[in-house]
Amino acid sequence: MAVLPPFDMVLFGGTGDLVTRKLLPALYRRCAAGQVPSDARIIGVARTALSRAKYLERAEVACREFLGGEFDPQHWATFASLLDYVKVDAAATADYADLAAALAGRESRVRVFFFSTSSDLFAVICDNLARQNLVTPESRVVLEKPLGHDTVSADRINAAVASVFRERQIYRIDHYLGKEAVQNLMALRFGNALFEPLWRRGLVRHVQITVAEELGVERRGSFYDKTGALRDMVQNHLLQLLCILAMEPPATSDPDAVRDEKLKVLRALRPIHGEAVLQKTVRGQYKAGAVRGVPVPGYLEEADIAPDSTTETFVALKVEIDSWRWAGVPFYLRTGKRLQDRLTEVVVTFAEVPHPIFEHPPAAHTANELVIRLQPDECITMTILAKNPGEGMRLKPVSLALDLGETFKERSLDAYERLLMDTVKGNLTLFMRRDELDAAWRWIDPIIAGWEQCDDRPKIYTAGTWGPAASSALIGRDGFGWRGEE
Repeated sequence: MAVLPPFDMVLFGGTGDLVTRKLLPALYRRCAAGQVPSDARIIGVARTALSRAKYLERAEVACREFLGGEFDPQHWATFASLLDYVKVDAAATADYADLAAALAGRESRVRVFFFSTSSDLFAVICDNLARQNLVTPESRVVLEKPLGHDTVSADRINAAVASVFRERQIYRIDHYLGKEAVQNLMALRFGNALFEPLWRRGLVRHVQITVAEELGVERRGSFYDKTGALRDMVQNHLLQLLCILAMEPPATSDPDAVRDEKLKVLRALRPIHGEAVLQKTVRGQYKAGAVRGVPVPGYLEEADIAPDSTTETFVALKVEIDSWRWAGVPFYLRTGKRLQDRLTEVVVTFAEVPHPIFEHPPAAHTANELVIRLQPDECITMTILAKNPGEGMRLKPVSLALDLGETFKERSLDAYERLLMDTVKGNLTLFMRRDELDAAWRWIDPIIAGWEQCDDRPKIYTAGTWGPAASSALIGRDGFGWRGEE
């Protein structure tokens, strides 16, 4: 990869979990690969009073932990020379003078501000950056999700950011879009003539998108209890995957051409409101159980969770898209914490043959399937029917599998590696545009309102299972089943 142009990156929330666990290791990897210029600067910013030396100690501990065997002392010495730290309380205007001093004389280079803080602080940070004249024509701002908690709050935050940065300078990040398998999903669809004629109603029976986690809320209890699975995962990750699956082929790979097509999908989503919320959605909350044989507490026993909380840790939805391509094809989405396995995958189930000519045809659930797995291993599998060896024409499902790691024999870029480098390059393709975010929230808000109006309390499920039984019933009413649960 080519060396990037000179840049400065300012990481607000510089002592927080995201920066230490994801961003610093990602930047270390790019530096070790020779992509980061030697005169780049990466500045951690937080309200904690720390010397540069103390910050480097913390950064080294984090990189050693999260890089594991990739950590190399020589590469660390090079990377550490780029790091700095400035104490800034986001709400204290006077503190920004120290940041301005650290950036003085470097106005001509690319300047990236990464907001790894609560979105409630985005407006005040932007205002203070403007007051200190820190926003240059080559500045970019990266906004970490979730951006607000509904349409109104998201619009308020976007308006505040837009008063300081132009839309072309705003990078609303969704790390799922940076995953290698998501890139391969686009390549699969738009780089091969094989699938496009099949990618439509009449030939696709249904589509499943699953994002399952074994972990609980961990150290995010206070945040998660105010957010829930619908806002935390569906509004961004799952809807973005849905858009890539369902969008029309863009005219070019230009960022706005891609995002225009994704926006059309969001606007074509059939609204779910009123009583339809109870018919097409399931919300759940985990109770104590065991994950891989290890006992785990229930959601209400987790730290910083209200004892009477009705926040959902699981969501399943039946989604319909009112377009010529997808009319009548159900998309089933589910996501949850403390589930049986850590798994992110897309399953496209194709129609059965119109007239089976063989005796003893296989069961209906062995129809052709395309499975795109994003984690834990990135692979693409196609299930087809082949003749079982022996007498007679007995068919058996077999898999054609592509293991991306084994095929390419090289480490895939971490999602944040790709997205941080795209930010420096000015490539907006994998970032959400403001109208995309607005359309997503406008579809989500009526579901939340419907739950409140119907007093729909979460269905309880045992940790270590695949969620509440109502989730299986949701997809089962249409004659289907979640892959892996049949």
